[in-house]
Amino acid sequence: MKIFATILSVIIGLSCTAQTQPLGSYPITSVNIRNVKMEDKFWLPIIKMVQEKTIPYALKKCEEEGRLDNFLIAGGKMKGETKGQMPFDDTDVYKIIEGASNTLISTPNPALEKQLDSLIAIIAIGQEADGYLTTWRTINPAKPPAPWVPVKEGKRWESLGASHELYNAGHLYEAAYTHHIATGKRNFLDIALKNADLLVKTFGDGEGQIHAVPGHQIVETGLLKLYRATSKTEYLNLAKYFLDNRGNPANHELYGAYSQDHIPVTEQKEAVGHAVRAMYMYAAMTDIAVFEKNSAYDVAVQALWHNMVEQKMYITGGIGAKHEGEAFGGNYELPNLTSYNETCAAIGSVYWNQRLHSETGDVKYLDVIERTLYNGLISGISLDGTNFFYPNALEADGKYQFNRGACTRQGWFDCSCCPTNMIRFLPAMPGLLYSYSSDVIYVNLYASSTASMEVSGTNFTLKQTTNYPWDGKITVTVQPEKTAVATLRFRIPSWARNEPMPGDLYHYRQQSTTIPTISVNGIAVEMASRDGYFTIKRTWEKGDKVELNFPMNAQMVIADERLTDDVGKVALERGPLVYAIEEVDNKANFDEIKLAPADKFEAKQAPDLLGGVVSLSNKKMKAIPYYAWSNRGVGKMKVWIPMVND
Repeated sequence: MKIFATILSVIIGLSCTAQTQPLGSYPITSVNIRNVKMEDKFWLPIIKMVQEKTIPYALKKCEEEGRLDNFLIAGGKMKGETKGQMPFDDTDVYKIIEGASNTLISTPNPALEKQLDSLIAIIAIGQEADGYLTTWRTINPAKPPAPWVPVKEGKRWESLGASHELYNAGHLYEAAYTHHIATGKRNFLDIALKNADLLVKTFGDGEGQIHAVPGHQIVETGLLKLYRATSKTEYLNLAKYFLDNRGNPANHELYGAYSQDHIPVTEQKEAVGHAVRAMYMYAAMTDIAVFEKNSAYDVAVQALWHNMVEQKMYITGGIGAKHEGEAFGGNYELPNLTSYNETCAAIGSVYWNQRLHSETGDVKYLDVIERTLYNGLISGISLDGTNFFYPNALEADGKYQFNRGACTRQGWFDCSCCPTNMIRFLPAMPGLLYSYSSDVIYVNLYASSTASMEVSGTNFTLKQTTNYPWDGKITVTVQPEKTAVATLRFRIPSWARNEPMPGDLYHYRQQSTTIPTISVNGIAVEMASRDGYFTIKRTWEKGDKVELNFPMNAQMVIADERLTDDVGKVALERGPLVYAIEEVDNKANFDEIKLAPADKFEAKQAPDLLGGVVSLSNKKMKAIPYYAWSNRGVGKMKVWIPMVND
């Protein structure tokens, strides 16, 4: 099939957008990506790279590996058996559509929209008359593409722990919702609604319905997106049904802790099992906690968050310590060489933490988002946009093949969920920058951009200019449509508050004595903040200028002594970035590098190094931002560096 060849030329030059926000039940709303124009020298090139290179590259891979053919075979337009190796291969197509749709929200593009219509038409061919849509089972229900999917009679829904039928549905709903927001069209949304209506009829406690829950979560958040689009409470109720019955042996044979199906969700206090499944489930639980004002769900979500962040999160924001089961380890089980940190899990963590901030306004969730974004998330994609990490290790010896059979980045995977999840997520990243309530504007993250929102009955435009994350100086010009009273809350990053991240899992070896500052129209504002924000309430006039300065110094990080792999070692940070030493920069002495407490580091902008990073160096070593490692071939790498005794 060559019908998507022209997509290579129509995605060029587009700006980016973010997932639309929850209904008004969330007290804080993220600024829609349609109203955020990125001008940033750090994030805009990454987003454009995804739009211009990664999306066409992934579509080509999907075409080569038969992802598109599967829909045609399922619909009887082609002959053959299922192509591909995974029962969830359909979702790669859905996620690409979602990423491209996020692109359309920011910048309408008729040619791209037409290409998506062609792709959606192919998907429609694979849908059965009653709405069912999982191509491998339609093509040959007795022959799943993966040997670990059990087949008894070849019937629908018979092996939900492994079949991914409901996982496929979840990504379908997420993508169709975003496409509808982007274009106003119903061609993809109607496919999703037809499928969702089938699920509503099929699952539940009613007579003749199937009592079961999905093995791999995401259908829950997908159903809640469809609920937002239609106000059809059956979708919300089914999402709640799936959540309420996890860990309920009277409902189904339990899948166990791997699928967070060992005890009821309201009793879960420790993050366990497959990390990606957990993130999607916790995000859906947060939606239910907010939409239904469900305190039991809220208490559980908070307990799970504290356990994850305070006992199971890597310094990079990565989660999921174990290759076995792509899973969380035990408390304080965070090995480096064998760390897993799936890229999809980092993306899921950001989705969840964004919801938590929208619920509470608490700065700690933004701190986790920032740490994850700049480190353990964008590490998953190469600087050229066509090579990827599935796991994201914190150490490499050049021999251990941690990346699904390789010890460096790979161009694709038999299970390609991570590359297409990056496509889904990164064009939506600008939606994280700003949020607002009725009379408060939150400046969450720092990146050059222009955003508009209505607050206090007035349209406010904020223009942010900065060289973040390389420099901590930020200027925000406030342009209310008319003079108005409003509160602006500017996040003080955790690293500028002398906290690597929430909790006590990591701390700086020496507290910085530099103090963040803020001024309005050139006049310094003296304020201390206990909640992590600079908060200014005033009558804003056109052209008011807020200037922030978060001094950036290289810092040594020490881990809790219960993280045994990190004992006697330090990690390096500067601003929001975690650094790593790579063998290619330290060929003569890599294995002998040790840092001393008194070591100082020179921060140097290197225009020709890895896209223009700021490196850290001294007489002993040279370090680069962690996200940029493994772009120069196979070699050794460390985040945690041995330290000589005092």
